[in-house]
Amino acid sequence: MRHSSLPVFGLMLCCALWGLSFPAMRALHLEQAARLPDTTSAFLSAWLQLARFGLAALILLPFVLRRHRPTRLEWRQGTVLALWGGMGMALQADGLAHTDASISAFLTQAYCVFLPLWASLVQRRRPTLRVLAATLMVLVGGGVLSGVSLTEFRIGRGEAETILAAFLFTFQILTLEHPRYAGNRALPVTMVLFTVITLQFVPITLLMARQPWDLIAAGASLPALGLVGLLAVVCSVAAYLLMNHWQPKVTATEAGLIYTTEPVATALYVLFLPAWFASFIGCAYPNESFTPALWLGGGLIVGANLLMQWRR
Repeated sequence: MRHSSLPVFGLMLCCALWGLSFPAMRALHLEQAARLPDTTSAFLSAWLQLARFGLAALILLPFVLRRHRPTRLEWRQGTVLALWGGMGMALQADGLAHTDASISAFLTQAYCVFLPLWASLVQRRRPTLRVLAATLMVLVGGGVLSGVSLTEFRIGRGEAETILAAFLFTFQILTLEHPRYAGNRALPVTMVLFTVITLQFVPITLLMARQPWDLIAAGASLPALGLVGLLAVVCSVAAYLLMNHWQPKVTATEAGLIYTTEPVATALYVLFLPAWFASFIGCAYPNESFTPALWLGGGLIVGANLLMQWRR
């Protein structure tokens, strides 16, 4: 199984599904901001996590209760994944309020640097030239794709929180590689992951709401319900099942590099999806244009992954 290409294709499909989340969440924010102009973006971000993962947990619940009840190790792994991922998403969301989205997207890829460094410390050996070359290609490609300018870059609150979020995502990836959980099943682990993330965001959302009615008002429209459903089914249930099933079959360093194809998928989606979403939500959301940065940045990221998968 080590030499099979199926885990690579499975994780790349996972990234393609995750890539839908950016234009979908942007469309949802535009729709909610138009209906609820006095509601803070922080509350809407917390509400989205609660609604998205809560609905995803409900979708999986019948399947888990019927045949796939979690074992003790599956409860443990799902909880650890949720704690790393939940804290990372909370930091990333707050960081976005204090820095540009392009810089956030670039810094989030820092886990592709943390992973080989961690592997070097644990294994007490230097990263291979292939890993170093692929990591450098990803960093440069991510910077080009995100439009980051080194002359304007600075480490402020938003940048620091995003780097810390990437550090936490590193341990989420490492948790899936841990041999202790080798026999765990993807379905119950994913169910536990969704449930714990939902429980994490219940108090956060309640604290940020001005009044209890805000919890209902945020989703009180057909476009809002449709977009939350898309995020729950496609970007959560399908994507996380793929991640939890296929990632243990590759190394954590390899998985971290494969995950950097997500912004490439997003860059392709925003060429045509925003106009579709705009007609659905009734708000202006223009398509983005095809630029040389997409060719160069996306090409470097894809090239890095081809370099890592050359033997396959």
